[in-house]
Amino acid sequence: MHSRSRFRTLKIVIYRSASSPLESRSDCRERSEPMSPPIDETKLHAFVGKMLNDLGGAMSVPTVRVGLRLGLFDALDNAPATASELAQRAGGLHQRYVREWALAQAANGYVDFDPVTDRFSLSPEQAMVFANRESPVYLAGAFELVAAMIEAEAKVEECFRQGTGVRWGDHAGCLFCATGAFFRPGYVNNIVQNWIPALDGIEERLRTGAKTADVGCGVGFSTLLMAEAYPESQFVGFDFHEPSIEEARRHAERHGLGDRVRFEVAKAKEIAEDGFDLVTMYDCLHDMGDPRGCAAHMRRILAPDGVWMIVEPIAGDVPADNMNPVGRLYYNASTMICVPTSLDQEVGEALGAQAGEARLSRIIEEGGFETVRRATEGPFNMVLEAR
Repeated sequence: MHSRSRFRTLKIVIYRSASSPLESRSDCRERSEPMSPPIDETKLHAFVGKMLNDLGGAMSVPTVRVGLRLGLFDALDNAPATASELAQRAGGLHQRYVREWALAQAANGYVDFDPVTDRFSLSPEQAMVFANRESPVYLAGAFELVAAMIEAEAKVEECFRQGTGVRWGDHAGCLFCATGAFFRPGYVNNIVQNWIPALDGIEERLRTGAKTADVGCGVGFSTLLMAEAYPESQFVGFDFHEPSIEEARRHAERHGLGDRVRFEVAKAKEIAEDGFDLVTMYDCLHDMGDPRGCAAHMRRILAPDGVWMIVEPIAGDVPADNMNPVGRLYYNASTMICVPTSLDQEVGEALGAQAGEARLSRIIEEGGFETVRRATEGPFNMVLEAR
């Protein structure tokens, strides 16, 4: 009650400061300036509460990243532990730091805390997000992505003034690594299980032997997942970012797939090979500077009966449809990453991560494709099939 009363007092002060105490009501009426609308204290209270939640989430980013790097979530996944036990389990860390970290995560709601036993624990649901790397909702990469966005803040701010872009490799830190880690759980749990089977006749062709191009492959997670699932087919990953291709080649060697998978540095519109039965593009068409030119080139490199699979962030066709938690994530990431990346390239279409199916379909059709359909969708992505 005490803290609530303090907050109510704060609200009254804010409300009264809306007009100067030196001005009488008659003074205000005599002026032609419009008066500020009255403040609804209930709405203000709810909005400040929302902001406290949002700021708490933002402040959790560095502590979560520390916990992931030090293996604290993994150590807690084994069994409940006191701070001292957790510090030892994680390799002999400093107990006082570990306790404060664990209390922060308990306040976040990311771990559970039993005040009677003074033990912390990870529920099965929390483990799906912070410890189980094969989970479709493992979000370690999301925290890395947020950190990279914050690091690039000054560069993007300057783009607001100049109307320029930020080259993909110049954003901040290892953005391409964070992006790969962010998308990997969705790819692991959807590409082979849901997305490719939703394409008409493509899975059977991959099982018997098909030539596939993964355009905008990044560090190669999507390419390698397909190669492991369809050993009779050949795969080539293309990306214009050389460090990503170098990392992808290392992944291929570690997985023993170098005989069936190649990774090449190339812009989407400059891929020289053709005759592909399948071209895949995961979460990158909206990042292209010239998506129309890209669509036309995908048509040229496909075999006559080939298929182009475009995986894009889920979005409605008008902004009002995207005012939801998923749209919030995508719009913020798009402001800091997708739009600057596109504006750095030729044409600079800057579709953004919430372009929507209708706009994407028009661009694909302008590239020479006769049919575009939504093959399937999930909570974060939609899959378009173009022929």
